[in-house]
Amino acid sequence: MRLIIGIVTVFATVLGGYMAMGGHLEVLWQPYEGVIILGAAAGAFIIGNTGPIMKQTAGVFGTLMRGSRYNKAAYVELLGLQFTIFKLVQSKGVLALEQHIENPHDSALFQRFPTFAKNHHAVEFLCDYLRMVTLGTRVPHEMEALMDEELETHHQENERVIGAVQSLADGTPALGIVAAVLGVIKTMGSISEPPEVLGHMIGGALVGTFLGVFVAYGFFGPFAQGLRNIYEAESKYFLSMKVGMLAHISGYAPSIAIEFARKSLMSDVRPTFAEIDEATANLPAS
Repeated sequence: MRLIIGIVTVFATVLGGYMAMGGHLEVLWQPYEGVIILGAAAGAFIIGNTGPIMKQTAGVFGTLMRGSRYNKAAYVELLGLQFTIFKLVQSKGVLALEQHIENPHDSALFQRFPTFAKNHHAVEFLCDYLRMVTLGTRVPHEMEALMDEELETHHQENERVIGAVQSLADGTPALGIVAAVLGVIKTMGSISEPPEVLGHMIGGALVGTFLGVFVAYGFFGPFAQGLRNIYEAESKYFLSMKVGMLAHISGYAPSIAIEFARKSLMSDVRPTFAEIDEATANLPAS
């Protein structure tokens, strides 16, 4: 909804302001200018990006429409899950995790936390490192180094998509100039026409510059920033898992380990200590 409101606002203010100053919308209808700009942008995008990046970028609009799924409720659930896992290990030993981490989709433990259970990447990340714990990995700094490497790789994959969209924002103003120059060249070929005809043709050429700047700063640039915000929220979600697990491996009690995890969150979505205490008060250990 926020994305739709933003798009409508951009169109309404730009086109509404243009009409209010006496402009005519039909002058802006220059489809071939759009073909030049957006077609060239699409071609440049194909040249500059690999197949996997283009495939991932294809889902950008859906990602922006959904927005970040990592709100306060999701973090309360995540911390509750970590608390439950750590209590299970404390009461029954680390081998009690095996039935859950080997078949997470069939695990009654994970199913009690539906937001987490639907996040395939998060489930895989948590289970992989819990499996290493069950196999005897108990050195926190070694585990931290491996987690950091995986999270950095995931961050780089997301940054490639952001960079691909940002490159569209950076390039379309220049492509708008290309379209405008081509329009002027076309106008020069009709220099013998009367002034009113030439004026219409020059106005059409300048629409190219307008369109390039409009889509760059009205849409592609904000799309890239919106993706960056969503991916940063995802990074914090995984950071919270990392910090909680490292605290657990270091020997801290479950309530202290999830406090470490809670402190790693952004202030606008970070649950209070009282909220987490209330959420975990009645959680069973298994």
